[in-house]
Amino acid sequence: MSWTSKVGCHVEATRSAARQARKHRRRHATDTENPGPPPSGFTLLPWLLMGMGAFSNLFQDRTTDPWIGGLGLFTFNSLYIYVAFRAFDREKREALSTRVALAALAAVTCALGAGYGGTWLLFFPLLGLATGAALRLSHLRPAGTAVAVLAGAVSCYHDGWGGLDIAYATWISAMVTAAIIRLSEAVRELRAAREELARRAVEKERLRFSRDLHDLLGHTMSVIVVKSEAARRLAARDLDAALAQITDIEAVGRQALTEIREAVTGYRQGSLDTELDRAHSVLTAAGIALTVSRTGPPLGPQTEALLGWVVREAVTNVVRHSGAERCDIALAGVEGERERVRVSVVDDGVGVVAEGGAVGGELGAVSGARGSGGLGGTGLTGLTERLAVAGGSLTARPRAKGGFAVTAELPLDVERADTRAAVTEAV
Repeated sequence: MSWTSKVGCHVEATRSAARQARKHRRRHATDTENPGPPPSGFTLLPWLLMGMGAFSNLFQDRTTDPWIGGLGLFTFNSLYIYVAFRAFDREKREALSTRVALAALAAVTCALGAGYGGTWLLFFPLLGLATGAALRLSHLRPAGTAVAVLAGAVSCYHDGWGGLDIAYATWISAMVTAAIIRLSEAVRELRAAREELARRAVEKERLRFSRDLHDLLGHTMSVIVVKSEAARRLAARDLDAALAQITDIEAVGRQALTEIREAVTGYRQGSLDTELDRAHSVLTAAGIALTVSRTGPPLGPQTEALLGWVVREAVTNVVRHSGAERCDIALAGVEGERERVRVSVVDDGVGVVAEGGAVGGELGAVSGARGSGGLGGTGLTGLTERLAVAGGSLTARPRAKGGFAVTAELPLDVERADTRAAVTEAV
């Protein structure tokens, strides 16, 4: 390869790197776009230069009664600045003092325009700017039209039909100013709403992950502890049974790894049948007899997943805190409500609430779920929130006859119920 070809390759590589760098800078600037400070009265001050013609006339003796003209010019500028700086604060903009100042500004503008004409008529477009900044929505059209008609009448008095240009400029300045300011405010509001939605989405994802991780690890650790104790007890007298428990521990650990990966990616879907099988395994290992009763119509996938979480959390609490000898799980439809299903997990254990006791109501009962310093109360509270979002409910409280009961109700098909509710709300 000749030296000219090498130089050409180096030049082309440099150009390509420069193009990539420019694209990266543009993309970074778009992603981190800073709207800057919000608009204020300073954005309207440069327009006061339109009055320089009238100001120069005062010093060139082209204006009769220059002292009156100078006083009027000072009054106009003072009122204009006062209105401009109050127009960007909603509370100040809607105050009576701002409206009075705007009316006084209109009166001074008419007096100067009618008395001197010429370049003094350019104060009417400035009046339109102040009107557009100070008035919004329903008040703008009538006020802007009135100011434009007033400007046209005074201008036509001096310049004939040519004064209609001032009227048009006044009306346009009022409408365009209001539109630009409102658009700027809308962009900022949308940006703030987008940032708030992003923040809430992050919080929601963190909450989802913390709930899933708590439910997964709490249940899995309980199963591993129970089966490890069973394997220790059986090792001395029945090695084969102990090895079976250890095999179950290995299977539970592998399944937990899979579920944690699914929880991290947000694709975990529980299965009620799987949770019932696990409940039978862990309760049997803990020496607790289990009875399962399942009736009623088929369940939607989301309903089944949520009920699986309920069974998992309730069984975990039975194993860890109840000291029970028997546990009953019942799944059936709700009497009088064909579109709802109820699952209940009842044990005959101690049924003791945490220190402080349960407070009245469902959430109070959940927050006072049994266990001292355990995770049961936290898990049931999270389940209460989940089921409430899906249109269901959860109660967890000690039974009068002893033991503890966890009961959850949900629509048969949560997704279909959500769609029906959305359609009803839209109608």
